[in-house]
Parts: sequence; structure tokens; C-alpha cells
Amino acid sequence: MITKKRKIANAKVDEKKAYTLKDASALVKQINTTKFDSSVDLHVRLGVDPKKADQAIRGTVSLPHGTGKTKKVLVLCTPDKEAEATAAGADFVGLDEFITKIEGGWTDIDVIVATPSVMPKIGKLGKVLGPRNLMPNPKTGTVTNDVAGAVNDLKGGKIAFKVDKVGIIHASIGRVSFSPEKIAENSQEFINAIVKLKPATSKGVYLRGISMASSMSPGIAVDTKSVQN
Repeated sequence: MITKKRKIANAKVDEKKAYTLKDASALVKQINTTKFDSSVDLHVRLGVDPKKADQAIRGTVSLPHGTGKTKKVLVLCTPDKEAEATAAGADFVGLDEFITKIEGGWTDIDVIVATPSVMPKIGKLGKVLGPRNLMPNPKTGTVTNDVAGAVNDLKGGKIAFKVDKVGIIHASIGRVSFSPEKIAENSQEFINAIVKLKPATSKGVYLRGISMASSMSPGIAVDTKSVQN
């Protein structure tokens, strides 16, 4: 059953049109139907084969205007790093007690940062953390001795992304309360990061499609030419 609000939102989006990033960023605010501050998400379809190791795109990007959401950060480290992590603003800091909690099913966090020295202990948590994309990884900057820097980046709008099994990258790049300019600038920064990671073995068109949507809104097709500098 399509609601009256959704019908109105659908009518505002021309399904046959690919909008410029600027126009899509304005339109996504107009078609939002939720009473809460919805996230604005980008879905980028790539011309890659994720089954090939060198085409399994993943990386991080610091959004200029943040995501609009405060991330809960857990730092798993040895006692000598705890004060540094706490001072940087980590929500939870420790090691053994949190490993036990996670083994029991606790995952009330958005990101986990770990120092290299404790990774052997964390390896056994793969079955719990892996499916939730919470496993610390050097490629995303979440395995590091610079725990303060990692926490500051994450609290300041740094996000991690990776391509899924069908070649699409999904990410939340802001909220509908953001101005169209901020949505567009965050989107462009995110897309730039993906473009920089284009593998040499990827042939043909790399950016095959981009869609922007807020929570429970119709998707807006973005003209890929409008985002390539």
C-alpha cells in the first residue's frame, strides 16, 4: 500500500531523468516524507568484479560536513593507550571485558578501533563482528597505534565503505536537514574517493550508475557525468 505522501514524492521524481548532483541534492530534501531527520544515502554501481581481489574496492573518506550522526566508538587496546583513547572522545575503552561482552552478543557500537598488538585476541570475534562490518581493518584505518587520531577522524565524519557482492557501494553521506550544498559537497567527496580507487584491471565504464535517496523516499538517478571532474 503506497501512502499519499509517498505518491506525492514519487510524482516529483522523473524516473526517466538523470539529475545533476546539485539538483538531486535539492530534490532529495523536497521528497522526504519522514518526521525524523532521515539519512541521505548514495548507492554507486561500479564496473568491477568484486570476486577479483584487486577489484574488491574498499576505503575511507572524511566527509567535509560529517554524516550528521555521532558514532559510538569502541577502542580495544592495552592499558597504556586507554587514557589517550578516552581523551580523544572514545565512548568505550578497554580490552578483555569488551571481548567477553562481544562474545556474548553485545554490538551496541558503530566502529571498533584496535591497536595492532591486540589483534590476535580480537581474531576470534570474526563471526560476530564480520557480518556487521565491525571488524577492525588496517585498510580502513581502524587498526592503528594512533588511537587518538583514529577516534578524532571517526567522530569528525570519516566513513568506511566497500563494494558489495554485486558491485555496488552504499553509504550514508548526510541528513535531510543538511543544506543542498552540504549534501552535494559530501556526495562529491565520497564519489571522488571511489574514483581514486579505480583498479587498473577494471575495463569499460567504471561509474555505471549513482542513486541518491533518503530513508523511505524514492531513489533519484544522478548523472554520472555531473560528478566527474
